[in-house]
Amino acid sequence: MNGEHKITGWHRERSAIVYLRQSSMVQVREHTESTMRQYGLAEEAVALGWPASDVQVIDTDLGVSGRFGVVRQGFTDLVTRVCSGEVGAIFGIEISRLARSNADVARLMEFAKITGTLLIDADGVYDPGDVNDRMLLGLKGTMGEVELHVMAGRLQEAKRAAAARGELRTPLPVGLVYQEHGEPGRDTVIDPDAEVQAAIGDVFTAFAACGSAYAVVAAFADRRFPLRAYGGVWAGQLRWGKLTHARVCGILKNPAYAGAYVFGRYVSRRTLDPDGTVHTAMSERPRAEWPVLIKDHHDGYITWADYLANEAKLAANRTNTGARPPREGCALCQGIIACGSCGKPMRTNYHTDQRPSYECSSRADRLTTPTCRSVAAHTIDEAVAAALLRALSPEQVALALSAADQVAGRHQRLGRAAQLAVERARYDADRAERSFHQVEPENRLVARTLEARWETKLAVLAEAEQALEATHDALPPLPSQADLEKLAADLPALWHASTTSNKDRKRLLRTLIADVTLLPQQHPDQVRIGIRWHTGATEKLTAARVLHPGTAKRSPAAAIDLVKRLGPTTSNDELVTQLNTAGLRTGHDRPFDIAAVQWIRHAHKIPTPAPFTAGEISVAEAARRVGCRTTVVYHWIHTEQLAARRGSGNRFCIPWNDQTQTDCHTLLQQPSHLDRTARPRKLPAPPSPAAEGEVSVTEAAYQLGCSIGVIYYWIETEQLSARRGPGNRLNIPWNDQIQAECRTRIEQSGHLNPAARRTKPRRRR
Repeated sequence: MNGEHKITGWHRERSAIVYLRQSSMVQVREHTESTMRQYGLAEEAVALGWPASDVQVIDTDLGVSGRFGVVRQGFTDLVTRVCSGEVGAIFGIEISRLARSNADVARLMEFAKITGTLLIDADGVYDPGDVNDRMLLGLKGTMGEVELHVMAGRLQEAKRAAAARGELRTPLPVGLVYQEHGEPGRDTVIDPDAEVQAAIGDVFTAFAACGSAYAVVAAFADRRFPLRAYGGVWAGQLRWGKLTHARVCGILKNPAYAGAYVFGRYVSRRTLDPDGTVHTAMSERPRAEWPVLIKDHHDGYITWADYLANEAKLAANRTNTGARPPREGCALCQGIIACGSCGKPMRTNYHTDQRPSYECSSRADRLTTPTCRSVAAHTIDEAVAAALLRALSPEQVALALSAADQVAGRHQRLGRAAQLAVERARYDADRAERSFHQVEPENRLVARTLEARWETKLAVLAEAEQALEATHDALPPLPSQADLEKLAADLPALWHASTTSNKDRKRLLRTLIADVTLLPQQHPDQVRIGIRWHTGATEKLTAARVLHPGTAKRSPAAAIDLVKRLGPTTSNDELVTQLNTAGLRTGHDRPFDIAAVQWIRHAHKIPTPAPFTAGEISVAEAARRVGCRTTVVYHWIHTEQLAARRGSGNRFCIPWNDQTQTDCHTLLQQPSHLDRTARPRKLPAPPSPAAEGEVSVTEAAYQLGCSIGVIYYWIETEQLSARRGPGNRLNIPWNDQIQAECRTRIEQSGHLNPAARRTKPRRRR
């Protein structure tokens, strides 16, 4: 081998590492020859003088990509062992391709240079300490990186060119399939399976009816939904399962169902943490940035207009929670309110009593800041509505009335467009009728064609007339100038009138206000609100906030500050005395006691002063020294078998010496109270109201020498009959035969009679 003279006995005294890598599991499965070649490097290491016992193979990274930022446990272990100085040489099929990133390879070579580790591949032996070898490895690595870049560029450009023509085949969503021998770019068709078609179509129908993805899930609660599998053993097969909320959103947002071909909708992005950790995630591009969008590429389940409408509905519903569509009954600022602490939008949450509240959406993402909070919706809505009514001065109302003529003109333009469409359709129909009447009746071939054309034009005319009628019905009637002046004379009365719907209030509010921001609070009983008007002006409001009953009953701040200041060095008894002497009371307006002080310590994590004197230990320490549970030590203390006193914080302080520890070990040898098994009753049962020939559950357990839980289990599993007597007590028919059957059942039971167990107990680790 070229450069074999660089291998010395010093290198052979250390380990030889054979590092294996292949980028994907497909390569591992299909390119088996490459895998065998890499494993064969172990024999090459033995041939170069390393003992077989010192040759180690690292194959953890088979099937793991070598890109920068990808976690490769095998490569990490390799670098760790090189840095520890225990590696004499690294064997690889191509040293410059140990990783796709030259940064990783250069980092490994730097460590190998410091520790004197050789790098060996099929071309020869490289010494990282030799500048010529380092330059050669660096040149080969750069050439390999450029080669990968050129190959990837060619492949990507070919994909983009095919996608620009709409011919690149990508996995289709369920409900769409490729024709086996179809023309490229025209081979996407609707799934011929009628059941699949019905399921996909019903998703869009249900969403159009209710406007909520959760409601669609509820509609499919008792119905199967199809899923086309891609990859793995189920590749290409149709599977059926439950429809989930994520699947519904994916279907509604997928442009393929609208007959559109899209390429580049998602992009892979990499981000860095401050510690250098690389994260790779897929993110969706805005529609304007899609590289390829071909509308009407194939038949779809909905139109492109329906797709845009569904997307808008989903965006509007993001601030709502639950499976219900947006409510119009309350929450006037819904959709335009944000949290000023973190910049996230605030969503509307309806409580069980239908009271709405605005909550920072960061809670759902686990990204809350200390000032993110929830506030009752009526507190914000009343303050914003009052600011809106104050802003509607008589001068601004006059400007609004002057714009009424513009609104009337807009209504006329909308109706005029529909009228022109009707006129054009009527002209085409009349022209087709004249052409039909001008043809000679004997010329039947031409007459039939002209008659069909006339019928088509008549159908178009009917549709245009229906559209005109629908336009007129959709436009609300405009009030007269006098009616507008009358209504505007008292806007507060109009705002609060029962005939004014919340939908109208929302429209008026959004017409004038751009957005509302909940500013960081300065006092817990107040809320600060920022309003940005569409004119660009801003306004700040302060509204009184109704405190939660639990918040209103919190301990006063002065008491908390005193406990924080004196708590680490003062006992609870002394704190109680000082708090009451200062005239402070709890949130429930009661004098302070031990329990109240302990709760303040717990809530604010205030430590207690050390309760132990010299020669005393805690219960936990005593349990550790004796080798038992703390419950055993508590049992000894409560039964006065172990002396202890109450210290600060109501903790037990145990005087401890060698004699005490010896006594505890002696007590531990008396395990009657530590037995985990149910002890049989040794005393006769108390009298029971059982009838003649019957016994109670307790009496039966006493006669059989087992736990009453066993008797209850037999009754519940119908292995033993019983009836309900006075006081709802169970009475069991009892005789010698029943007693014999119960004893037989006990003898055959593995957990009641360990001698009957035929299997070995499970081995615990």
